[in-house]
Amino acid sequence: MMKIAVIGASGFTGAELLRLCANHPDFSVVVATGETQVGAAVADLYPSLAAYYPNLSYAPTDPAAADGCDVAFLGLPHGASQTLVPDLLNRVGHVVDLAADFRLRDEGLYPTWYGEPHAAPDLLAEAAYGLPELFRPGLAGARLVASPGCYPTAASLALAPFLRAGLVEPAGLVVDAASGVSGAGRPPKPNTTFCTVDEDFTAYGLAGSPGDGLGHRHTPEMEQVLGTAVDGSALSAAGDVSVLFTPHLAPMNRGILATCYARPTDDALDTAGALAALAEAYADEPFVVVSDRSPSTKSTYGSNAAHLSARVDPRTGLLVVLSAVDNLVKGASGQAVQCANALLGLDEATGLSTVGVYP
Repeated sequence: MMKIAVIGASGFTGAELLRLCANHPDFSVVVATGETQVGAAVADLYPSLAAYYPNLSYAPTDPAAADGCDVAFLGLPHGASQTLVPDLLNRVGHVVDLAADFRLRDEGLYPTWYGEPHAAPDLLAEAAYGLPELFRPGLAGARLVASPGCYPTAASLALAPFLRAGLVEPAGLVVDAASGVSGAGRPPKPNTTFCTVDEDFTAYGLAGSPGDGLGHRHTPEMEQVLGTAVDGSALSAAGDVSVLFTPHLAPMNRGILATCYARPTDDALDTAGALAALAEAYADEPFVVVSDRSPSTKSTYGSNAAHLSARVDPRTGLLVVLSAVDNLVKGASGQAVQCANALLGLDEATGLSTVGVYP
């Protein structure tokens, strides 16, 4: 059995990691940390995990607790991983970080989009971007993986095949995406209480807003991914990728639905051609479903699958690509487990389901 540490196991992504590890035939969680829940039983905070973890309690966030583990998953708020990872890399076989701390290659983007300099910029070049369907070669032998979150995963899976094939213009990409409330994390916030969210649908992180008008902080990550080839080099045909990203909060627990727009480079591209491009790109990927059905968040609930479809509007000529994922699975913890499987030489699908829960 592989020894697993879950650092930051008291949040939603941490709890999802514990759930997925419980169903993994080769993973054994030996430590789960939760700084705000030290000493509390995992089963008390998440009774859904009680049958498998009846005696596991949250430990303090101490890198030494992970000594000798094969993989340490980090489900921490942004900024916290930067101070832990340099130490953890000397204690464990692999680190898979679910935050955005090591996703951007350019350290200069962190002060602009995250409000502070990066604490470990020397590790940015080493971190492999953990979206296997797009960057699988980079995972081979990686010590550190930066696993992307739900919005970048949904948008990148939708648009990357078209940019890599030169089928769409790199500038003027538009991503409108809606997320379930669990994407905001477990700690209560005024804008995520039941009474605020129920019967409501709202956009946030708007570009061009008074004051800080840059937009949502995942924007440069999407632009980086969509301008990068499978080997990590810049796409020669992509030029300067620009994305207008608008996130929305939907009154549901889980799910991401991204509707992405692009201008084709060839007027001959039609819906059949767009669907064929997606199908070809993901023909051998067990976690990507391409069809002419309009994707729904419910169809991916609890699974590590991404559901994709595409249309070309004959009137405007625009390509529309739709992508649905479970924000806590393929958009977070499931993707992290998929990456860990690849790092450890296991089948990527081990312990993960392609089947959603319905109803």
